Amino acid sequence: MRSIPVALFCLMPFAAAGSDLSELKQPSERVVEEPTLPPLVPGLSDRPSTPYRSEGINPDLPVLKHIAESGAKLSELGAMHGLQRVLVRRDKQFMILNVTPDGEAIIAGLQSDFPFDELKKSLPIDVTELQDTHAIKGLFVRNGHEFQVLYLTPDGQNVIPGVMWDATGHNITRDQVSSIEGAIPRVEIKNDTMPAVAVSALDGKPSLSVVKETSFGTYGRSGAPRLWIFVDPLCSFSIRAMDQLRSYATRGEIELAVVPVSIIDHEDGGKSTEHALSMLSLPRETMVAAWRNDQLNNPVAAEARDRLTINMAAAEVIHLRGTPTLLWQKEDGSEGRLDGLASDWDRVIASMRH
Repeated sequence: MRSIPVALFCLMPFAAAGSDLSELKQPSERVVEEPTLPPLVPGLSDRPSTPYRSEGINPDLPVLKHIAESGAKLSELGAMHGLQRVLVRRDKQFMILNVTPDGEAIIAGLQSDFPFDELKKSLPIDVTELQDTHAIKGLFVRNGHEFQVLYLTPDGQNVIPGVMWDATGHNITRDQVSSIEGAIPRVEIKNDTMPAVAVSALDGKPSLSVVKETSFGTYGRSGAPRLWIFVDPLCSFSIRAMDQLRSYATRGEIELAVVPVSIIDHEDGGKSTEHALSMLSLPRETMVAAWRNDQLNNPVAAEARDRLTINMAAAEVIHLRGTPTLLWQKEDGSEGRLDGLASDWDRVIASMRH
């Protein structure tokens, strides 16, 4: 019943109290590309489509049509407790989806044959009813510091621990739980004076303008298209993103602007802050190399804490949910954003303004 799997990206405080995504990356309308299974989720693939192919499925249902247009193969698994179940396959990836009665949304997850009423009676759990959507009732179930979103089948007999998306790929579950305290990770800024000033100075600006106010290190050819990346120095997925992007920077295709923040102190006993301060004490040109080579043993500069405060304020303003988070300017002048790792970095780089 963990919130967002650690394999996605490093999360901020309270992330452990998020909805279980059944080991799937939760998509966002801001995300261009994400790892593992999102190409199977509606609205998240603009790759050339293959002819629509289905087995015993109504091709006119909007949510299934969008999934099929991504090139996935759909197979009917039969109805269960009032919901049509579909197996979605693409290459070696697969999902089990439950189609809502109106055909406009899907719930990713396996149905449990344990009636919710029995579950509630058997376990000391805190339940919050979510607003019904697409004729489906949702339940926010808290168990200590963790929680799970459960969807009830139309007959009320089964529950589905999972996430609901609509036909455009919009994450409905995130919207449903966003008003519940602790459900969506928030950046916590610990300084009581400077952050309020910093946030006020940055608030209301476009994200690409906000990141220009941060302290960052650079890696790659100066003058190349700049890819901004927020990292926690001890986040393994921040490190992985850097490793995956290094060749693009080495070839001069991009310049990385690495913005250190500290968001997993709750996991590493404050060492993220120590490493971020060490990075922010170094010159811009050597900061990234010192991080990559595990050479953050330099004295902390007097101004480093203020720099980190500004970076954390920027993280709050852009609604950072975890690391790595990347921002760039696209060819059409709009903002590109990626929360997590990409499954196709070539596509991300190609979308940048050159």
